[in-house]
Amino acid sequence: VQLQASGGGLVQAGGSLRLSCAASGRAGRTFNSYAMGWFRQAPGKEREFVAAITWDGGSTDYADSVKGRFTISRDNAKNTVYLQMNSLQPEDTAVYYCVQDHSIRSETPARTWGQGTLVTVSS
Repeated sequence: VQLQASGGGLVQAGGSLRLSCAASGRAGRTFNSYAMGWFRQAPGKEREFVAAITWDGGSTDYADSVKGRFTISRDNAKNTVYLQMNSLQPEDTAVYYCVQDHSIRSETPARTWGQGTLVTVSS
């Protein structure tokens, strides 16, 4: 597994979780060269973009639905990207996937998907 996501779980509405995604293998060796991002897929829904961060952490991008509540960050020394999720709501319930690519909103042939981690928000 080149991108291993972790940190999901069950949380009450209004609570917080911090997801991590650690890169290894080829994804780890090239970690500093790529943007990183998060997508999510709720039951019965299409996968959707959540957040992205440039290779150097200098720029971030968020879906409107999470702006102001979620924060993406990365530690290139640890080959890890994070997603801090605050003020969680039941509609945030989904499997969250990390991704490595040159561009996050627009997929390129270089894209690598990580394993998902389940976030469940109870009302």
